[in-house]
Amino acid sequence: MAKPTRLSGFPELLPSGRVIEQYFLDVARQVFELHGFLSLETRAVEPIDNLQGSGEIAKEIYVLRRMHAAVGEADPGLGLHFDLTVPFARYVLENSAQLEFPLRRYQIQKVWRGERPQEGRFREFTQADIDVVGSGVLAFHHDIEMAVVMSALLAKLPIPPAIIQVNNRKLAEGFYLGLGATDTQRVLRAIDKLDKIGADRVRVLLETEAGLTPEAAAKCIQLASIKTPDASFADQVRALGVQNDLLDEGLSELAAVVTGANSERPGSVVADLRIARGLDYYTGTVYETQLVGFESVGSISSGGRYDNLASDGKQSYPGVGISLGVSRLVSVLIGRGLVSVSRAVPSAVLVAVTDEASRPASELVARQLRDRGISCEVAPSADKFGKQIRFADRRGIPFVWFAAAAKGESPEGDTVKDIRTGDQVPADPTQWAPPLDDLTPRVISTIDTTAVSEESS
Repeated sequence: MAKPTRLSGFPELLPSGRVIEQYFLDVARQVFELHGFLSLETRAVEPIDNLQGSGEIAKEIYVLRRMHAAVGEADPGLGLHFDLTVPFARYVLENSAQLEFPLRRYQIQKVWRGERPQEGRFREFTQADIDVVGSGVLAFHHDIEMAVVMSALLAKLPIPPAIIQVNNRKLAEGFYLGLGATDTQRVLRAIDKLDKIGADRVRVLLETEAGLTPEAAAKCIQLASIKTPDASFADQVRALGVQNDLLDEGLSELAAVVTGANSERPGSVVADLRIARGLDYYTGTVYETQLVGFESVGSISSGGRYDNLASDGKQSYPGVGISLGVSRLVSVLIGRGLVSVSRAVPSAVLVAVTDEASRPASELVARQLRDRGISCEVAPSADKFGKQIRFADRRGIPFVWFAAAAKGESPEGDTVKDIRTGDQVPADPTQWAPPLDDLTPRVISTIDTTAVSEESS
């Protein structure tokens, strides 16, 4: 095999990084299930027709093609899913007769997106989503719940403080309509580029591509500059002098989300009217999340309300959801040295081997420890004990077990050595347990939250 070449945008973590990623996924599962979300998984491919029409993401879809397809063989018309919401909507339509609504589901899977790789952005990455979908109607309080659940998850992870920024498509579209806009999606897509290209270039887009007057374009920029930690944004919006019924509805809904979420988890949510979200299927509340002090990373969690994505023509299935970009978050934390692990292997104990003839005695000890939930491994070779201890040290295994039976002695003579301190004590494999902190690998945060606060102030 030739020397392998790394593929840009397709991350492969080292063992320590994988421990961190698994920890984040385990915490996500725990939080989601505590809030009553059930686990689902959908296929990796979808009909391209289903994937298109969701906004500018259509140009980033990976198309599936069989290499040895016969000449003239029909194109399967399939692509890899770029998010988990579109396939979930299709899943709901296909299985609606067997599902109970409102359906509360979480989904943790890989997705693929053909974008330019950079820090925290990949072509293959893992997302952790939650959604609630109703049959016909979906109560608005679930919009508040999305922010509450994601805030609860982020609070349990070893990351800098995170703020969920919320806006409402009705508010934005109603404002644009009140200004005379005829294509609100073009306006939204232009506003969504504010952080990337700046206000001056967005203003040009609003005038040349969205057809707004210079005065209307300026008011759109003003709207996007409004950001408050409470419902006071509504007064600032009304001060801009735009009138529209849809705008009023959006203002009311956004105020409810900000007030409701912050009443349950104070300080977790801010109203940020710059947030647009590029996907066309959002119809109401939209979310994006930034790490305080690390805003340059971009959003680590996003989502929104979609009332029209899932419909069979007779029945609609409105939903609301939010997603955590696990790969983005983990890669940034590792790349910036903000998290580490106590060890990269699950083993808390290495059972030493005196010689190959006595390996069964060491295996018996390992089996007794595993029966009690203590992860361990047996030394791969019967080297001198010093070498076996060094082997454990290189792997980060904190304890080495010496089985007396392996030396032809009574099992009561077993000892275990903490190779970090050098302490060696008698131990019974049916009774001994390592300290709780050593039982499994620990994810260690190196984040100075004081420094983060200063940087963001």
